[in-house]
Amino acid sequence: MHVEEKLTAETFPASPEKATLEGKNKFLGFWFFLGGETVLFASLFATFLSLRDRTAGGPSSDELFKMSIVFIATMLLLTSSLTSVYAMYHMKNFDFKKMQLWLGITVLLGAAFLGLEIYEFNEYVHEGLKYSTSAFASSFYTLVGTHGAHVAFGLLWILTLMIRNAKRGLDLYNAPKFYVASLYWHFIDVVWVFIFTVVYLMGMVG
Repeated sequence: MHVEEKLTAETFPASPEKATLEGKNKFLGFWFFLGGETVLFASLFATFLSLRDRTAGGPSSDELFKMSIVFIATMLLLTSSLTSVYAMYHMKNFDFKKMQLWLGITVLLGAAFLGLEIYEFNEYVHEGLKYSTSAFASSFYTLVGTHGAHVAFGLLWILTLMIRNAKRGLDLYNAPKFYVASLYWHFIDVVWVFIFTVVYLMGMVG
């Protein structure tokens, strides 16, 4: 059972997320978790690159991909990474209300990204690119869909933390949890940069 202790600039150091052994352990455990996630996405990228030209007579990437939708989705997700940085800045300044505000904006931007991705998938299905259409289709939906699932998980994670701690405020017990969730969100954004480059940009040039 943890001792709930409110954080203030006068009583705690500038890194509340690492102020306790439990916080440091959460941080260390997260990096091990991230290693496994990196291997997962590396495998999916390798599979996609080896199958991207195997369309089996179905639609190809240069026929389907629409830069406008992908660009808007990318801007939404990258902006959400910036808003999560603002949230952690306010956490380190012990301003819980502003941290919650910026995390809320992060969630809204992430949800908008996810909505665009669902819309995009729906458009591709109507244009003849179903999961079983070709090896390209399967590898594309698996890679981008796995990333989308991670976005949904990240949104649920952040939202759960916000709701559970709305009345509690910021303390040494939950500060590391907010920080690790923010790091996870940055990881999701980095993966999307690679997807945008490898899947969409390379796909549009053929």
